[in-house]
Order: sequence, then structure tokens, then C-alpha cells
Amino acid sequence: MASAPSSSEPVPAGSRTDDSGVRAGELHLPATARELVKIVVVGPFGVGKTTLIDSVSEIRPLHTEEHLTQASTAVDDLDGVRDKKTTTVAIDFGRITLGGETVLYLFGTPGQERFRALWADIAYGALGALVLVDSRRLDASFDVLGLVEESGLTYAVAVNTFPDSRRYPEEQLRESLDLAPDTPLVECDARDRNSSVDALLALVEHLIDLNARAVAGEVRS
Repeated sequence: MASAPSSSEPVPAGSRTDDSGVRAGELHLPATARELVKIVVVGPFGVGKTTLIDSVSEIRPLHTEEHLTQASTAVDDLDGVRDKKTTTVAIDFGRITLGGETVLYLFGTPGQERFRALWADIAYGALGALVLVDSRRLDASFDVLGLVEESGLTYAVAVNTFPDSRRYPEEQLRESLDLAPDTPLVECDARDRNSSVDALLALVEHLIDLNARAVAGEVRS
């Protein structure tokens, strides 16, 4: 993983907003930071990418959201997300420190096909992707999964649970999404910080495991 030392003052990882509305660690990395990792958070329209980044970011998240308009109804499929009023039009951005040493820079990407041209720029330099899916409309995830696989990014899949979500056996979900046996598949509630962090950890642990296997293979050869 790409890394860089930091000379800034220590900041509590995962700090939250104080009474003034300013988050501790807004500008500075922890002095213990050693691994700086870019992760993209992807998924179809309305799956909860913005919500997940909001729930975990230790800095004030950056959003580029606009209100949905009548003009967008012809191109944005609102099936299953009728209550959605805004949409990301460029990126969401947040940051989270794991274990005091690993800093994840999270880039949320728009879920609509018309923003596909942004994908290459946003994904450039990323080490992995967390793919959010909605069990109520799994077919909406197929194009996104295909795009991630085409890019060659290592990824984990998190099923974001909604109040009316149906629960399916893991084997059925894997078959429906055509996932490789070693691709992490977890459930999460994007509104809940701990649940969202667990989903990110599943991806990070997968990246570490693949890297260790690659190093071991190089040593044996």
C-alpha cells in the first residue's frame, strides 16, 4: 500500500463533531499514520454511498449533491428509491483512520450511467473498491460490478440493509451477483458507523491478504 509519514500533531482516530460543529482532526492526520490508501465507494443510484461516507468520516465530508429534477426522471431509475430527493453529481469524499496507522481516503462515485465518464478519473490510484448493493434491486448492481471488474480493482461487496430489505442466504446472493468465492460479502447499515467501518475493514483485510499471498508467491519463486 502507498504510504507516507506524517509530522502533524496526533488526532484521535474516528473523532466526531464537537459542540462548535467542527470535527476534531479536520485538517491534520494522526502522527502515527503510515499507510495512506485511496478507496472508492461505488454502487447504483440510491444505494447509500453518501450515507456510508457520512457515517464514518472523521473530517467534515465533502459532497457534490444536487436536487433531483423533473428533467432527470427520464434517465434516473427511482424504482425502490422513490423518497430520494438529491443525487451525487461528482464525488463524495471522506477520511477515516483505522488502527491509528492506516488512513483511508474514501471517494464516493455517482451511481448513474450518465456519470460513467467520471469513473476512470475518480478510480485512478485507488487500491480497492467497496461495492454497496441493495437486496431489493440486485439487478441495479450488475453494471457497477462489471465496471469494477473491468478496471481490475480488488473489491468487497456490502449489502446495505433497508427497513424493507429481504434477507437472502449468502450462497444465493453470491450466485445472483456472480461473485468469486474469495470476494468478501458482508451486510451493513450505512447509517451506522460501526457497521460501515466493519464493511471497510472487510475490504482492507482482503487487500492485505491478497498482498501477503502475492509476496509469498514471489518469495517461493
